[in-house]
Amino acid sequence: MANRINTKLKEDGKLLSIYFTAGYPKLADTVEIIQQLEKNGVDMIEIGLPFSDPLADGPTIQKSSTAALKNGMTTEILFNQLKDIRKSVSIPLIIMGYFNPMFQYGVEAFCKKCQEIGIDGLIIPDLPVDVYHEEYQEMFEKYGLINVFLITPQTSDERIRFIDSVSNGFIYMVSSASVTGAQSGFGDEQQTYFQRIADMELDNPQIVGFGISNSETFEQATKSAKGAIIGSAFIKHLNGHGVDGISAFTKTIR
Repeated sequence: MANRINTKLKEDGKLLSIYFTAGYPKLADTVEIIQQLEKNGVDMIEIGLPFSDPLADGPTIQKSSTAALKNGMTTEILFNQLKDIRKSVSIPLIIMGYFNPMFQYGVEAFCKKCQEIGIDGLIIPDLPVDVYHEEYQEMFEKYGLINVFLITPQTSDERIRFIDSVSNGFIYMVSSASVTGAQSGFGDEQQTYFQRIADMELDNPQIVGFGISNSETFEQATKSAKGAIIGSAFIKHLNGHGVDGISAFTKTIR
């Protein structure tokens, strides 16, 4: 059976992916947020597994992680919340988190659990591509999981080509060298970078993340990429409007 991520990437049009932190605003909000996002036309969802030391995350996501951990979110609880998710949701679901909680849980046990509940992929910003390729790729593939790697404007062409060769889904294109967070628009430097990657004609499509917060930045980011990911702006909206405000948020993007 084809992975849902690959099926989705073959569809026409630009993809909107939304990131949120599991267990935030309230511990029990996870499933409802996922259902509401699908209902409101989102193409793909990244479920953030909160971690106490999130290096790549900006202040908004860090705060939501801290709050989710205070709410009592753990790997075990997240898996438990998601155990019946495929009864109500059909779009691709990706867990984004740091390697430590997965390692603690047991990498194979983690992958197996993901397969059982219908998770399609993982994004692990602190798992180097070389280590993945040498130690974990076979295991991920055995459980039907796509591992998504991040590239930044600083990543060398050689490294990007290697990531492309190891990937079997999409590449997460970080829009700038800074941490996550919303911005008003993308400057020339970022546009040039988007174009440089497009010109490389990689095998895997790219989805842009970091700094996308409205229809303007979504459009700019998806000019030469397959889709874009929104995280901080969505979490801010959740913070102010709760789960009921989700449809109002997605309408502002496209």
